[in-house]
Amino acid sequence: MGGDHGSRAIIHGAARAVQENPALTLELFGPRQHVMAELSRLPQPLAAAASRLVPRDAADTVPQEATAAWALRHGQRTSMALMLDALGDSRAAVDAAVSAGNTAALVALSRRALGTLPGIGRPAISTAIPARKQQCYLLDLGANVDSPAHRLVDFALMGAAMAQCVDGIERPRVALLNVGAEATKGSASVREADAVLRDHAARGAFDYYGYAEGGDLYGGCVDVMVCDGFVGNAVLKSSEGLAGMLVERVQSAFESRLSGRLASLLARPVLKRLKQELDPVRYNGASLLGLSRIVVKSHGGARAEGFYYAILRAMQEVEHNLPARLSDRWQAVP
Repeated sequence: MGGDHGSRAIIHGAARAVQENPALTLELFGPRQHVMAELSRLPQPLAAAASRLVPRDAADTVPQEATAAWALRHGQRTSMALMLDALGDSRAAVDAAVSAGNTAALVALSRRALGTLPGIGRPAISTAIPARKQQCYLLDLGANVDSPAHRLVDFALMGAAMAQCVDGIERPRVALLNVGAEATKGSASVREADAVLRDHAARGAFDYYGYAEGGDLYGGCVDVMVCDGFVGNAVLKSSEGLAGMLVERVQSAFESRLSGRLASLLARPVLKRLKQELDPVRYNGASLLGLSRIVVKSHGGARAEGFYYAILRAMQEVEHNLPARLSDRWQAVP
């Protein structure tokens, strides 16, 4: 029931996911009559997947303007809380949760319903950003707006473990996002985290790149970029806006003149691949790393296709048994 485009976009994205993955079943938490009405309006061939979309009645929802404190006090019967309760109930056989709802509420309710892995104080929101040669994990994206040094270190360890577990990178390259590469630059918490991360790298936990600037995120020189949630969220939203603008500019440049339109016919396969690689929709789905179970946050503005990719992200983490592997990696850190 979260998201800017209403339940129809979420249900259409869910229907596509189960249609393309025969082993998948999704439980939809929201007002039962409302969910059933949307399911009845699914177009063909998505309607054939409705048998594996199971409504779970939840009369209340978390408002978009709600605070984390409101969610903890008043959100026990909301669709988000009931979804997380089902995930935390071993009898329910639920593997992951996906939500496009209020981020602050999702983080707070997830911590209460699921708890964090041993040794991890707070979860971090992380997603993959397309880079020159491969993707780069950026965290935190908003779960922790102002992070002390020890939390930045936690984010680095979790991001490195994510790159190892999901992408098979034996020694991920980790960097701290900063305003410059000089040792004297940055806040006190960033400089303190830098010293600790150098010590971890010396003991073989990962390769530490040191300080990196914003452009390094896309250059392919690092696998994990660490920052506090305020900076990370701003970088992510800016990246999405820039990617969309670049794709539109390229298309309009080709279409502005007859010669451009003719060239676009020849370049269409390349343009199509470029659009797919840069499209933020394909990277929708941010992981709440550090929780005992898998929770994926979809962008609130995602339409059906974006929510579909968030579900795929959750399925990938289930396939890799991510929380257990993160815990093993965490315990192995010297």
